[in-house]
Amino acid sequence: MEGSRRPLRLRCSIQNYDWGRIGEESMVARLFERNCAAEIESSRPYAEFWMGTHESGPSFVVSAPAAGLGPEEVTLKKWIGANSDALGDKVVAKWGNDLPFLFKILSVSKALSIQAHPDKELARLLHKMRPSVYKDPNHKPEMAIALTEFRALCGFVSNEELKDVLFGVPEIRELIGNDEAIKIISTGDLNGHMNAKSLLQVVFFKLMTASNDAVLELVSKIKGRLEVESKIRTLTEKEQLVLLLEKQYQADVGVVVAFFFNYVKLSPGEAIYIGPNEPHAYISGECIECMAASDNVVRAGLTRKYIDVQTLCSMLTYKQGFPQILRGVPLNPYISRYTPPFDEFEVDHCFLPPKESVVFFAIPGPSIFIVVAGEGRMQMGSAVEEQVLEGDVYLVPAETEIRLSAAAGRHIHLYRAGVNSRIFD
Repeated sequence: MEGSRRPLRLRCSIQNYDWGRIGEESMVARLFERNCAAEIESSRPYAEFWMGTHESGPSFVVSAPAAGLGPEEVTLKKWIGANSDALGDKVVAKWGNDLPFLFKILSVSKALSIQAHPDKELARLLHKMRPSVYKDPNHKPEMAIALTEFRALCGFVSNEELKDVLFGVPEIRELIGNDEAIKIISTGDLNGHMNAKSLLQVVFFKLMTASNDAVLELVSKIKGRLEVESKIRTLTEKEQLVLLLEKQYQADVGVVVAFFFNYVKLSPGEAIYIGPNEPHAYISGECIECMAASDNVVRAGLTRKYIDVQTLCSMLTYKQGFPQILRGVPLNPYISRYTPPFDEFEVDHCFLPPKESVVFFAIPGPSIFIVVAGEGRMQMGSAVEEQVLEGDVYLVPAETEIRLSAAAGRHIHLYRAGVNSRIFD
């Protein structure tokens, strides 16, 4: 179909979660303003900009023909349902008539919840049991690419660092009990062994299930000690983070469990990926995020939303060690690719200097493009060029080649999300 082979301009949705950046400070707000001609509310938090078909934040096709649907604006999900050839045969065969990925931009002012995303089997079970909380039956592996300096907690620290925590934070040792702490401190190199996993699991569970009064006392003691010690020594980055989290979420167990997680600091262009059942929490900064098309989150701290401590503690892998940092693999002088170990998605980053051009070659699957800065022209085959500006978002159907040119006095900066290329090999 002719209509399903042309790029579609999209109007996208946002989420105003309370951890988002406020008003004009938020990239999400600025892109939303340009994408939807919406006015920014100066006192409102703008947290997430969603691009895709998920019903919690749908995108809409703007002024484009929708086969069998008439000329009115329709959701992207509905348009794809009537134009499934836009996905390509392999994508339809593997995932059906829907995008398998969800594309986002995040603007983070304060820490998100301590959380993990269930694997497919657990996601189906949780959705069946509590569909109002766990929105769909899909898993949610994800990747975050830093747009600014970006901070996150991700995965459990190594056993050596865990020993340092139990040595250096006596309040935790007191809460979990000296017997358990001594088992870890007095043991040799346990990394990679089942005994390490079981010990970590016991300690983490004791901490996460402590009473509210015990957590209040624990946080208060740690805060008091660190504030006193800050006058005579320089606190570690993790200790400084704990004090920051305490200001944001007083008497929350998430303040303390930060000691157990890797503190990841990404520079612009660096990325991390997070598999199912891995604990994490974004702390600050702005990022591109891509994931399987799901909104399932199991939370257990640093939030006022529903928490499910028992499920989170039972689902985690308890894998230890610092996460892999991706920096993108150059495809040509202007495009780099981030490829996580998940079939549903990959992300390309394009930075095109003024007057330069680049071709995104036709691929067997769909893509979503977002222009985060600058302006230029986009051309599909022999079709007339179309101006593209900051905030523009397009669905590019399968088997569609795109030529992009930057304006004479402006660069163009964009990201493309698509299905992982390895499924087409």
